[in-house]
Amino acid sequence: MTTHFITAEIDLQETPAELLEVIEKELKKQGEPLRWAITSVDVDEQKATVEAVVTTPKS
Repeated sequence: MTTHFITAEIDLQETPAELLEVIEKELKKQGEPLRWAITSVDVDEQKATVEAVVTTPKS
């Protein structure tokens, strides 16, 4: 298993529940999330920056 630090830019959603679902779906594209946090929000652009640590199977 390999760990990676990733950053993703996510469009803000109408509700917190929708935002959580979109974040988890985006992170799963990169691997299995161990932890993640929203580190900044750009209100003008309606985007949130998410930093995460994910694991992927060893190649």
